[in-house]
Parts: sequence; C-alpha cells; structure tokens
Amino acid sequence: MTALRQTILVLGVTTTGLMAGLFCAFAYAVMPGLHRTDARTLVTAMQKINAAIVNPVFLLLFFGGLVVTVAAAWLCRHEAIAPWVIVAAVLYLLGLVVTVAFNIPLNDRLAAATDPDTARAAFETAWVRWNLVRAVLHTGGFMVLAAGLVVSSSA
Repeated sequence: MTALRQTILVLGVTTTGLMAGLFCAFAYAVMPGLHRTDARTLVTAMQKINAAIVNPVFLLLFFGGLVVTVAAAWLCRHEAIAPWVIVAAVLYLLGLVVTVAFNIPLNDRLAAATDPDTARAAFETAWVRWNLVRAVLHTGGFMVLAAGLVVSSSA
C-alpha cells in the first residue's frame, strides 16, 4: 500500500471515528442530560448547539469524512481492504443522508420555534431517534474500517 493510500485511509478512519464519537456522545450523554431539564432549557441549549456546530471544523470533518473514505475506497480498490472501505463509505453516506433528511430539518424547525413546550414535543423524540440511527451508521462505518485494517494486515 502506498503512502498516499495509507494517508487517505488513516484520514477516513479518523474522520469516521470522530463523527461516530460526536453522534454517540449526543446519544448517551447530551440528549439524556437535556431530557432531564425543562422545555425552555432543552430548546435553548439545542438552538445554541445547532448554531455553534455549523463551523469550519465540523463541516470539514462531516463532509470531508465522506470524501476521504470514498477516496480511500477508490485508491484501495485492488487491495484486500477494499470491500471493508466500500462498506464503510456506504455507511458514512447513509449517516450523512439521515442527518440532511431528518436531523437538519428538525434543527431548522427548532430554530424558528417560539413556544418551548410545543417545540420540545415536536423535536426531542424524533431528533433523538434519528441521531441514534446516524450514530449507529457512523459507528458501524468506523468498526468496519477498523476490522478491515485488522483483517487486511493479517492477510
């Protein structure tokens, strides 16, 4: 495997792991913590988080993760790890689709909300559900890449 392939693969593993960690942290810490608060606190906190997260670092990791994982799949297409990287790229893409199709629209509606109780009722359960889906998809992608590295290194 060339240095370029190795570098791109490491970037794919890293970005996939970072995104999996972010979404999992929301699933097991952030949202359960906010669930224990009143509606105004949850809505205000999520509005602030949603505004803050749209930054260059997040966007680079979020979209760059797909780019480098797809690039790794292409660059490694003739190597033992290729099927693993392809599956990871598909899982990453599915996680991105879930985010764009479900979480972002919920975030946008929450941003425009005026009544915290109504906003929470329309937001929390659905957002948590879709966040869990994307956390599983990104974690699956990370695990597949890790497993691919192990399997291909022993082949």
